[in-house]
Amino acid sequence: MVRRFLEYSLRYHRPIKAVWLEEGKMASGNLTVLTLAEDSFTFVTSRAKKTPREMALDDLLSAAYARGDDGDTLKNTERMKDEKTD
Repeated sequence: MVRRFLEYSLRYHRPIKAVWLEEGKMASGNLTVLTLAEDSFTFVTSRAKKTPREMALDDLLSAAYARGDDGDTLKNTERMKDEKTD
């Protein structure tokens, strides 16, 4: 299920809320996926948008829609079309 949220973020360029292990401690925050591989992914956080980071999928504990995002892909598709025409 977590992978579906990563794919959602990658496809629609939308942030997701995630909980992960970092140096043996739980951390959480909003992140936007840039690339998705078989066993890892690259992302940027809302705090450090210019610095991509990589994380193993095994370190990701949970993922969900970010605050204010209902996951409506139809709205996201329309939003992306509007951005391309601007």
